[in-house]
Amino acid sequence: MRIALLSPPWIPVPPSGYGGIEWIVSLLADELVARGHDVTLFATGDSKTSADLRYVFDVGPVAQMHQALPYSMHVGAAYQHIAEEARAGRRYDVVHDHTAWLSLAFAPLIPTPVVHTLHGAAIEAERDFFHLVRNNADFVAISQYQTRTFTRIQITDVVPNAVDVSSYPFNADKDDYLLSLGRIARDKAQHLAIEVAKRSGMPLVLAGKIDPGEDRTYFDEMILPHVDGQNVRFEGEVPDDRKRELFAGARALVFPIQWDEPFGLVMIEAMACGTPVIATPYGAVPEVVTDGVNGFIASSVDDMVEAVKKIDGISPEVCRAVVEQRFAPSVMTDGYEAVYRRVARHE
Repeated sequence: MRIALLSPPWIPVPPSGYGGIEWIVSLLADELVARGHDVTLFATGDSKTSADLRYVFDVGPVAQMHQALPYSMHVGAAYQHIAEEARAGRRYDVVHDHTAWLSLAFAPLIPTPVVHTLHGAAIEAERDFFHLVRNNADFVAISQYQTRTFTRIQITDVVPNAVDVSSYPFNADKDDYLLSLGRIARDKAQHLAIEVAKRSGMPLVLAGKIDPGEDRTYFDEMILPHVDGQNVRFEGEVPDDRKRELFAGARALVFPIQWDEPFGLVMIEAMACGTPVIATPYGAVPEVVTDGVNGFIASSVDDMVEAVKKIDGISPEVCRAVVEQRFAPSVMTDGYEAVYRRVARHE
């Protein structure tokens, strides 16, 4: 099949640090090429991929993230190329969109069916928009939870995210620290991870980017006063190799989110390293964590503290096996190939 993949224009594929969608697109593109598909990736010029790379920006305009102008240039150039190829008799079989609103709004203008993966949460302010574009694409969710929240569109398939398990170091001999890794934000609730660590008598390593505004205020007020370099250590946004080291060494990943996360990629990254997850039961968490098997689902700080006491009863080998069986790139690509075949035949 001839497949066009649209990644967001802000961060290279794959990313060197923050960037969950870009990792998914990278794994999918390379796996599709390995299976013999003709794949064109629309991303940033500094991306590294086995697909045919096309781009507007040599380097992603990250300082303008989510602004309309660079986003319009990126999607506009991609759609123009797709339309020109169709007119020249080299039509794509399917366009797989991993971006946001603009590509969905203009999808009917290209002569190629569009598959759109819902990477984010359902937001009340966007309900009318999704209702407006409900016939413009085939929508794919990354969790069953999403299918219950995007109520204004029909979701045809669920394809969970993946990680390249082989690139994550497996470590059954854990160090004596807990880990909380992810964007620092109030709804990610790293302050609860700090409380769990203190009450458990274990050091906590925090890592993640801090966006300006509300996230910076949250960090300054709720996190920074506890950072002492020993009991609570903050490493900021870490590069990918350091992230893997932290995952592999931790006794557990503490994931105390206070919002309905649509997937939670860091959970399967940790488990790929043999590290169990202690998480609150929001969003897709129960689809990723099986209580007592690859971690614990805990509704309160008290429950999380109790889970820490039982964490050595979780097998690192089982944690990694779960990822290999359910969240490997081959499994994700199988799911998307089935979607592409159906959409290309207009079933």
